[in-house]
Amino acid sequence: MKKSFKLFTVTTLFIASLVSLQAKEVELDRVAAIVNSGVVLESDVKALIKSIKLQSERNNQELPSDKAIRTQVMDKLINDALVLQIGERMGVQVSDAQLDETLANMAKDNKLTLEQFRESLVADEVNYENYRESVRTELISGEVRRASVRRRIYISPQEVQNLLDLMQEQTSNDIEYNLGHILIAFPAEPTQKDMTAAQVRADKVIELLNGGSDFTKIAIASSGDSTALSGGDLGWKNINEMPTLFSELVANQEKGAVLGPIRTGLGFSIIKIIDIRGREVVEIEEVKARHILITPSIILSEAKAESMLQGFLTDISAGEADFAELAKEHSDGPTSVRGGDLGWADPRSYDPAFKDMLASLKVGEYSKPFRSSFGWHITQLQERRTLDATKQINENKAYQMLFNRKFGAESSRWMKETRDEAFVEVFDLGDK
Repeated sequence: MKKSFKLFTVTTLFIASLVSLQAKEVELDRVAAIVNSGVVLESDVKALIKSIKLQSERNNQELPSDKAIRTQVMDKLINDALVLQIGERMGVQVSDAQLDETLANMAKDNKLTLEQFRESLVADEVNYENYRESVRTELISGEVRRASVRRRIYISPQEVQNLLDLMQEQTSNDIEYNLGHILIAFPAEPTQKDMTAAQVRADKVIELLNGGSDFTKIAIASSGDSTALSGGDLGWKNINEMPTLFSELVANQEKGAVLGPIRTGLGFSIIKIIDIRGREVVEIEEVKARHILITPSIILSEAKAESMLQGFLTDISAGEADFAELAKEHSDGPTSVRGGDLGWADPRSYDPAFKDMLASLKVGEYSKPFRSSFGWHITQLQERRTLDATKQINENKAYQMLFNRKFGAESSRWMKETRDEAFVEVFDLGDK
Protein backbone atom coordinates (compact mmCIF):
# COMPACT_ATOMS: atom_id res chain seq x y z
CA MET A 1 0.00 0.00 0.00
CA LYS A 2 2.81 2.41 0.89
CA LYS A 3 4.60 1.56 -2.33
CA SER A 4 1.55 2.30 -4.49
CA PHE A 5 0.89 5.57 -2.63
CA LYS A 6 4.49 6.64 -3.25
CA LEU A 7 4.14 5.83 -6.96
CA PHE A 8 0.88 7.76 -7.14
CA THR A 9 2.48 10.81 -5.50
CA VAL A 10 5.45 10.86 -7.86
CA THR A 11 3.18 10.43 -10.89
CA THR A 12 0.89 13.24 -9.72
CA LEU A 13 3.80 15.59 -9.19
CA PHE A 14 5.17 14.75 -12.65
CA ILE A 15 1.80 15.41 -14.33
CA ALA A 16 1.34 18.62 -12.36
CA SER A 17 4.73 19.86 -13.47
CA LEU A 18 3.86 19.13 -17.10
CA VAL A 19 0.59 21.03 -16.78
CA SER A 20 2.44 23.91 -15.17
CA LEU A 21 4.96 24.02 -18.00
CA GLN A 22 2.23 23.93 -20.60
CA ALA A 23 0.23 26.63 -18.87
CA LYS A 24 3.18 29.00 -18.52
CA GLU A 25 4.78 30.32 -21.70
CA VAL A 26 8.54 30.69 -21.42
CA GLU A 27 9.93 33.37 -23.71
CA LEU A 28 13.26 32.35 -25.19
CA ASP A 29 15.98 34.77 -26.27
CA ARG A 30 15.42 36.08 -29.79
CA VAL A 31 17.81 36.59 -32.68
CA ALA A 32 18.27 40.28 -33.51
CA ALA A 33 20.61 39.69 -36.46
CA ILE A 34 22.31 36.92 -38.40
CA VAL A 35 26.01 37.57 -39.03
CA ASN A 36 27.51 34.97 -41.36
CA SER A 37 27.23 31.73 -39.38
CA GLY A 38 26.66 33.53 -36.07
CA VAL A 39 23.93 35.61 -34.48
CA VAL A 40 23.41 38.74 -32.40
CA LEU A 41 20.94 38.06 -29.60
CA GLU A 42 18.25 40.49 -28.52
CA SER A 43 19.42 40.08 -24.91
CA ASP A 44 22.87 41.43 -25.90
CA VAL A 45 21.27 44.40 -27.65
CA LYS A 46 19.15 45.23 -24.60
CA ALA A 47 22.10 44.77 -22.24
CA LEU A 48 24.28 47.23 -24.19
CA ILE A 49 21.45 49.76 -24.49
CA LYS A 50 20.89 49.48 -20.74
CA SER A 51 24.61 50.04 -20.11
CA ILE A 52 24.67 53.13 -22.33
CA LYS A 53 21.62 54.60 -20.63
CA LEU A 54 23.08 53.90 -17.20
CA GLN A 55 26.35 55.61 -18.13
CA SER A 56 24.43 58.55 -19.59
CA GLU A 57 22.35 58.90 -16.43
CA ARG A 58 25.49 58.76 -14.30
CA ASN A 59 27.07 61.53 -16.40
CA ASN A 60 23.84 63.55 -16.53
CA GLN A 61 23.99 63.25 -20.31
CA GLU A 62 20.92 63.50 -22.54
CA LEU A 63 20.56 60.75 -25.15
CA PRO A 64 18.86 60.68 -28.56
CA SER A 65 15.84 58.49 -29.30
CA ASP A 66 15.78 54.79 -28.46
CA LYS A 67 15.64 54.03 -32.18
CA ALA A 68 18.87 55.96 -32.84
CA ILE A 69 20.63 54.26 -29.93
CA ARG A 70 19.46 50.82 -31.07
CA THR A 71 20.76 51.47 -34.61
CA GLN A 72 24.22 52.33 -33.28
CA VAL A 73 24.19 49.38 -30.86
CA MET A 74 23.23 46.96 -33.63
CA ASP A 75 26.09 48.27 -35.79
CA LYS A 76 28.57 47.77 -32.97
CA LEU A 77 27.39 44.26 -32.09
CA ILE A 78 27.36 43.17 -35.73
CA ASN A 79 30.90 44.51 -36.20
CA ASP A 80 31.98 42.83 -32.95
CA ALA A 81 30.52 39.52 -34.16
CA LEU A 82 32.42 39.78 -37.45
CA VAL A 83 35.68 40.64 -35.70
CA LEU A 84 35.26 37.77 -33.21
CA GLN A 85 34.65 35.34 -36.08
CA ILE A 86 37.92 36.50 -37.65
CA GLY A 87 39.61 36.17 -34.25
CA GLU A 88 38.38 32.60 -33.93
CA ARG A 89 39.86 31.73 -37.33
CA MET A 90 43.12 33.44 -36.32
CA GLY A 91 43.20 31.60 -33.01
CA VAL A 92 43.21 34.79 -30.93
CA GLN A 93 42.38 34.05 -27.30
CA VAL A 94 42.36 35.94 -24.01
CA SER A 95 43.08 33.73 -21.02
CA ASP A 96 41.28 34.08 -17.70
CA ALA A 97 44.56 35.31 -16.17
CA GLN A 98 44.88 38.09 -18.79
CA LEU A 99 41.23 38.99 -18.30
CA ASP A 100 41.59 39.14 -14.51
CA GLU A 101 44.66 41.38 -14.87
CA THR A 102 42.74 43.75 -17.16
CA LEU A 103 39.79 43.92 -14.75
CA ALA A 104 42.16 44.53 -11.84
CA ASN A 105 43.73 47.43 -13.76
CA MET A 106 40.27 48.82 -14.54
CA ALA A 107 39.41 48.65 -10.84
CA LYS A 108 42.72 50.34 -9.97
CA ASP A 109 42.00 53.15 -12.43
CA ASN A 110 38.76 53.74 -10.53
CA LYS A 111 40.66 53.62 -7.19
CA LEU A 112 38.86 50.40 -6.21
CA THR A 113 39.85 46.87 -5.37
CA LEU A 114 38.65 44.19 -7.78
CA GLU A 115 36.00 43.10 -5.27
CA GLN A 116 34.79 46.68 -4.80
CA PHE A 117 34.69 47.08 -8.58
CA ARG A 118 32.56 43.95 -8.89
CA GLU A 119 30.23 45.13 -6.11
CA SER A 120 29.78 48.52 -7.82
CA LEU A 121 28.70 46.78 -11.03
CA VAL A 122 26.28 44.54 -9.16
CA ALA A 123 24.87 47.60 -7.38
CA ASP A 124 24.16 49.09 -10.82
CA GLU A 125 22.27 45.88 -11.69
CA VAL A 126 25.01 44.77 -14.10
CA ASN A 127 25.59 41.02 -14.37
CA TYR A 128 29.27 40.71 -13.47
CA GLU A 129 29.92 37.53 -15.47
CA ASN A 130 28.34 39.07 -18.58
CA TYR A 131 30.38 42.23 -18.03
CA ARG A 132 33.53 40.15 -17.62
CA GLU A 133 32.91 38.39 -20.92
CA SER A 134 32.21 41.70 -22.66
CA VAL A 135 35.68 42.87 -21.58
CA ARG A 136 37.14 39.67 -23.02
CA THR A 137 35.31 40.44 -26.28
CA GLU A 138 36.77 43.96 -26.40
CA LEU A 139 40.30 42.63 -25.80
CA ILE A 140 39.97 40.03 -28.57
CA SER A 141 38.42 42.59 -30.92
CA GLY A 142 41.25 45.03 -30.28
CA GLU A 143 43.90 42.40 -30.94
CA VAL A 144 42.19 41.24 -34.16
CA ARG A 145 41.86 44.82 -35.43
CA ARG A 146 45.49 45.61 -34.68
CA ALA A 147 46.72 42.40 -36.32
CA SER A 148 44.49 42.81 -39.39
CA VAL A 149 45.10 46.52 -39.93
CA ARG A 150 48.80 46.60 -39.00
CA ARG A 151 49.85 44.62 -42.06
CA ARG A 152 47.98 47.07 -44.30
CA ILE A 153 50.09 49.99 -43.06
CA TYR A 154 53.57 50.81 -44.34
CA ILE A 155 55.62 53.70 -42.93
CA SER A 156 58.88 54.50 -44.71
CA PRO A 157 61.98 55.87 -42.94
CA GLN A 158 61.62 59.01 -45.08
CA GLU A 159 58.09 59.61 -43.74
CA VAL A 160 59.45 59.39 -40.20
CA GLN A 161 62.28 61.82 -40.98
CA ASN A 162 59.93 64.27 -42.70
CA LEU A 163 57.69 64.30 -39.65
CA LEU A 164 60.67 64.73 -37.31
CA ASP A 165 61.76 67.77 -39.35
CA LEU A 166 58.27 69.18 -39.14
CA MET A 167 58.08 68.52 -35.39
CA GLN A 168 61.26 70.50 -34.85
CA GLU A 169 59.81 73.45 -36.75
CA GLN A 170 56.47 73.46 -35.00
CA THR A 171 56.28 74.81 -31.50
CA SER A 172 52.66 73.75 -31.53
CA ASN A 173 53.80 70.13 -31.42
CA ASP A 174 53.52 70.21 -27.64
CA ILE A 175 49.89 71.33 -27.71
CA GLU A 176 47.31 68.55 -27.49
CA TYR A 177 43.66 68.73 -28.45
CA ASN A 178 40.77 66.70 -27.07
CA LEU A 179 38.65 66.25 -30.19
CA GLY A 180 35.10 65.15 -30.88
CA HIS A 181 34.26 63.71 -34.31
CA ILE A 182 31.00 63.20 -36.19
CA LEU A 183 31.06 61.37 -39.52
CA ILE A 184 28.09 61.77 -41.86
CA ALA A 185 28.89 58.61 -43.78
CA PHE A 186 28.35 57.79 -47.42
CA PRO A 187 26.59 54.52 -48.24
CA ALA A 188 28.46 51.82 -50.15
CA GLU A 189 29.12 52.97 -53.74
CA PRO A 190 27.50 56.39 -53.25
CA THR A 191 25.82 58.27 -56.09
CA GLN A 192 26.00 62.01 -56.55
CA LYS A 193 22.55 62.21 -54.98
CA ASP A 194 23.82 60.32 -51.90
CA MET A 195 26.78 62.69 -51.53
CA THR A 196 24.58 65.75 -51.89
CA ALA A 197 22.19 64.41 -49.24
CA ALA A 198 25.15 63.76 -46.90
CA GLN A 199 26.35 67.33 -47.44
CA VAL A 200 22.91 68.68 -46.51
CA ARG A 201 22.87 66.54 -43.33
CA ALA A 202 26.39 67.69 -42.42
CA ASP A 203 25.45 71.34 -42.87
CA LYS A 204 22.41 70.80 -40.65
CA VAL A 205 24.61 69.22 -37.94
CA ILE A 206 26.95 72.24 -38.08
CA GLU A 207 23.94 74.54 -37.74
CA LEU A 208 22.66 72.61 -34.71
CA LEU A 209 26.07 72.59 -33.00
CA ASN A 210 26.60 76.30 -33.59
CA GLY A 211 23.15 76.82 -32.14
CA GLY A 212 24.19 75.17 -28.88
CA SER A 213 23.02 71.56 -29.42
CA ASP A 214 24.81 68.84 -27.46
CA PHE A 215 27.72 67.35 -29.45
CA THR A 216 27.65 63.96 -27.69
CA LYS A 217 23.94 63.47 -28.30
CA ILE A 218 24.24 64.30 -32.00
CA ALA A 219 27.29 62.04 -32.38
CA ILE A 220 25.46 59.07 -30.85
CA ALA A 221 22.40 59.70 -33.03
CA SER A 222 24.07 60.60 -36.33
CA SER A 223 27.72 59.61 -36.58
CA GLY A 224 28.78 56.75 -38.81
CA ASP A 225 32.19 56.53 -37.14
CA SER A 226 33.25 53.74 -34.74
CA THR A 227 33.42 56.34 -31.94
CA ALA A 228 29.69 57.14 -32.17
CA LEU A 229 28.65 55.34 -28.98
CA SER A 230 31.32 57.20 -26.99
CA GLY A 231 29.90 60.50 -28.19
CA GLY A 232 32.47 60.88 -30.97
CA ASP A 233 35.35 61.24 -28.49
CA LEU A 234 38.71 60.87 -30.31
CA GLY A 235 40.74 61.45 -27.15
CA TRP A 236 43.81 63.67 -26.84
CA LYS A 237 45.88 64.21 -29.99
CA ASN A 238 48.48 66.70 -31.11
CA ILE A 239 48.61 68.12 -34.62
CA ASN A 240 50.85 65.36 -35.95
CA GLU A 241 48.69 62.52 -34.67
CA MET A 242 45.61 63.72 -36.54
CA PRO A 243 44.76 62.99 -40.16
CA THR A 244 46.20 65.81 -42.26
CA LEU A 245 42.76 67.19 -43.12
CA PHE A 246 41.89 67.44 -39.42
CA SER A 247 45.19 69.07 -38.45
CA GLU A 248 44.67 71.78 -41.06
CA LEU A 249 41.26 72.52 -39.54
CA VAL A 250 42.40 72.47 -35.90
CA ALA A 251 45.63 74.49 -36.15
CA ASN A 252 45.39 77.81 -34.26
CA GLN A 253 41.72 77.26 -33.35
CA GLU A 254 40.27 77.88 -29.90
CA LYS A 255 38.62 75.56 -27.40
CA GLY A 256 34.96 74.94 -28.29
CA ALA A 257 35.40 75.58 -32.02
CA VAL A 258 33.20 73.52 -34.35
CA LEU A 259 35.00 72.83 -37.63
CA GLY A 260 33.93 71.40 -40.98
CA PRO A 261 32.24 69.74 -42.65
CA ILE A 262 35.24 68.37 -44.52
CA ARG A 263 34.85 65.68 -47.15
CA THR A 264 36.83 62.42 -46.93
CA GLY A 265 36.53 59.11 -48.72
CA LEU A 266 34.10 57.90 -46.05
CA GLY A 267 31.80 60.92 -45.87
CA PHE A 268 31.71 64.40 -44.28
CA SER A 269 33.62 64.91 -41.03
CA ILE A 270 32.77 67.49 -38.37
CA ILE A 271 35.27 68.25 -35.60
CA LYS A 272 34.80 69.97 -32.26
CA ILE A 273 37.73 71.05 -30.06
CA ILE A 274 36.51 69.94 -26.65
CA ASP A 275 39.64 70.98 -24.74
CA ILE A 276 43.30 71.99 -25.20
CA ARG A 277 46.32 71.30 -22.96
CA GLY A 278 50.00 72.28 -22.94
CA ARG A 279 53.40 70.76 -23.35
CA GLU A 280 54.67 67.41 -22.19
CA VAL A 281 58.17 66.69 -20.87
CA VAL A 282 59.65 63.20 -21.32
CA GLU A 283 62.54 61.85 -19.24
CA ILE A 284 63.59 58.23 -18.68
CA GLU A 285 65.89 56.44 -16.25
CA GLU A 286 67.83 53.32 -17.14
CA VAL A 287 69.49 50.75 -14.89
CA LYS A 288 72.39 48.38 -15.46
CA ALA A 289 72.04 45.11 -13.60
CA ARG A 290 73.04 41.46 -13.61
CA HIS A 291 71.29 38.42 -12.20
CA ILE A 292 71.35 34.70 -11.60
CA LEU A 293 68.12 32.85 -12.41
CA ILE A 294 67.23 29.41 -11.07
CA THR A 295 64.04 27.91 -12.54
CA PRO A 296 62.22 25.42 -10.28
CA SER A 297 61.23 22.07 -11.82
CA ILE A 298 59.93 18.66 -10.86
CA ILE A 299 63.45 17.78 -9.79
CA LEU A 300 64.36 21.18 -8.27
CA SER A 301 61.85 22.47 -5.71
CA GLU A 302 61.04 26.10 -4.96
CA ALA A 303 62.73 25.83 -1.57
CA LYS A 304 65.87 24.27 -3.07
CA ALA A 305 66.12 27.01 -5.74
CA GLU A 306 65.88 29.71 -3.07
CA SER A 307 68.41 27.92 -0.88
CA MET A 308 70.91 27.61 -3.74
CA LEU A 309 70.77 31.35 -4.39
CA GLN A 310 71.18 32.14 -0.70
CA GLY A 311 74.29 29.95 -0.72
CA PHE A 312 75.65 31.84 -3.74
CA LEU A 313 75.15 35.14 -1.89
CA THR A 314 77.01 33.84 1.13
CA ASP A 315 79.95 32.73 -1.02
CA ILE A 316 80.04 36.05 -2.93
CA SER A 317 79.98 38.06 0.31
CA ALA A 318 82.81 35.96 1.71
CA GLY A 319 84.89 36.49 -1.42
CA GLU A 320 84.82 32.76 -2.17
CA ALA A 321 82.92 33.02 -5.45
CA ASP A 322 82.52 35.38 -8.39
CA PHE A 323 79.03 36.50 -9.41
CA ALA A 324 79.72 36.27 -13.16
CA GLU A 325 81.26 32.80 -12.91
CA LEU A 326 78.32 31.53 -10.84
CA ALA A 327 75.93 32.95 -13.42
CA LYS A 328 77.78 31.24 -16.28
CA GLU A 329 77.72 27.91 -14.46
CA HIS A 330 74.27 27.91 -12.84
CA SER A 331 71.97 30.61 -14.27
CA ASP A 332 69.10 29.67 -16.56
CA GLY A 333 68.23 31.79 -19.58
CA PRO A 334 70.20 33.57 -22.32
CA THR A 335 72.15 35.93 -20.03
CA SER A 336 74.17 33.12 -18.46
CA VAL A 337 76.83 33.27 -21.20
CA ARG A 338 77.35 36.97 -20.35
CA GLY A 339 77.76 36.29 -16.65
CA GLY A 340 74.17 37.32 -16.00
CA ASP A 341 74.70 40.79 -17.51
CA LEU A 342 71.37 42.43 -18.45
CA GLY A 343 72.97 45.58 -19.86
CA TRP A 344 71.30 48.97 -19.77
CA ALA A 345 67.49 48.87 -19.83
CA ASP A 346 64.36 50.72 -18.84
CA PRO A 347 63.32 48.91 -15.62
CA ARG A 348 59.67 49.08 -16.73
CA SER A 349 60.51 46.46 -19.35
CA TYR A 350 61.21 43.88 -16.65
CA ASP A 351 58.88 41.54 -14.78
CA PRO A 352 57.08 43.59 -12.07
CA ALA A 353 58.78 41.70 -9.22
CA PHE A 354 62.20 42.22 -10.81
CA LYS A 355 61.48 45.92 -11.45
CA ASP A 356 60.36 46.45 -7.86
CA MET A 357 63.44 44.72 -6.46
CA LEU A 358 65.79 46.89 -8.55
CA ALA A 359 63.95 49.99 -7.36
CA SER A 360 64.68 49.04 -3.76
CA LEU A 361 68.44 48.55 -4.23
CA LYS A 362 71.32 51.00 -3.93
CA VAL A 363 74.04 50.99 -6.59
CA GLY A 364 76.36 48.03 -5.99
CA GLU A 365 73.93 46.28 -3.64
CA TYR A 366 72.86 42.62 -4.03
CA SER A 367 69.26 41.54 -3.53
CA LYS A 368 68.10 38.68 -1.38
CA PRO A 369 66.63 35.72 -3.31
CA PHE A 370 63.22 36.63 -4.73
CA ARG A 371 60.59 35.08 -6.99
CA SER A 372 59.41 36.45 -10.33
CA SER A 373 57.21 34.84 -12.98
CA PHE A 374 60.41 33.32 -14.49
CA GLY A 375 61.77 31.72 -11.34
CA TRP A 376 64.07 32.59 -8.42
CA HIS A 377 66.68 35.36 -8.79
CA ILE A 378 69.43 37.21 -7.08
CA THR A 379 70.40 40.47 -8.77
CA GLN A 380 72.93 43.25 -8.36
CA LEU A 381 72.17 46.84 -9.31
CA GLN A 382 75.38 48.04 -10.91
CA GLU A 383 74.52 51.55 -12.13
CA ARG A 384 71.70 54.02 -12.70
CA ARG A 385 71.61 56.79 -15.26
CA THR A 386 69.23 59.42 -16.54
CA LEU A 387 69.30 59.03 -20.28
CA ASP A 388 68.85 61.88 -22.73
CA ALA A 389 66.85 59.82 -25.19
CA THR A 390 65.22 62.73 -26.97
CA LYS A 391 66.24 61.60 -30.45
CA GLN A 392 65.17 57.99 -29.90
CA ILE A 393 61.94 59.01 -28.19
CA ASN A 394 61.10 61.50 -30.93
CA GLU A 395 61.72 58.89 -33.62
CA ASN A 396 59.49 56.40 -31.83
CA LYS A 397 56.90 59.09 -31.28
CA ALA A 398 56.97 60.16 -34.93
CA TYR A 399 56.55 56.58 -36.08
CA GLN A 400 53.66 56.04 -33.67
CA MET A 401 52.01 59.28 -34.78
CA LEU A 402 52.17 58.20 -38.43
CA PHE A 403 50.88 54.77 -37.51
CA ASN A 404 47.98 56.19 -35.49
CA ARG A 405 47.18 58.63 -38.27
CA LYS A 406 46.94 55.82 -40.80
CA PHE A 407 45.44 53.25 -38.44
CA GLY A 408 42.18 55.12 -37.85
CA ALA A 409 41.36 55.52 -41.54
CA GLU A 410 42.65 52.06 -42.47
CA SER A 411 40.70 50.46 -39.63
CA SER A 412 37.48 52.03 -40.90
CA ARG A 413 38.21 50.81 -44.43
CA TRP A 414 39.02 47.32 -43.19
CA MET A 415 35.83 47.17 -41.16
CA LYS A 416 33.78 48.42 -44.11
CA GLU A 417 35.32 45.82 -46.43
CA THR A 418 34.70 43.10 -43.84
CA ARG A 419 31.10 44.20 -43.43
CA ASP A 420 30.52 44.42 -47.21
CA GLU A 421 31.81 40.87 -47.69
CA ALA A 422 29.70 39.42 -44.86
CA PHE A 423 26.17 38.07 -44.85
CA VAL A 424 24.20 40.23 -42.43
CA GLU A 425 20.44 40.12 -41.87
CA VAL A 426 18.91 42.39 -39.23
CA PHE A 427 15.46 41.60 -37.84
CA ASP A 428 13.14 44.45 -36.89
CA LEU A 429 12.10 43.28 -33.44
CA GLY A 430 11.35 46.74 -32.05
CA ASP A 431 9.81 46.58 -28.58
CA LYS A 432 8.01 43.29 -29.12
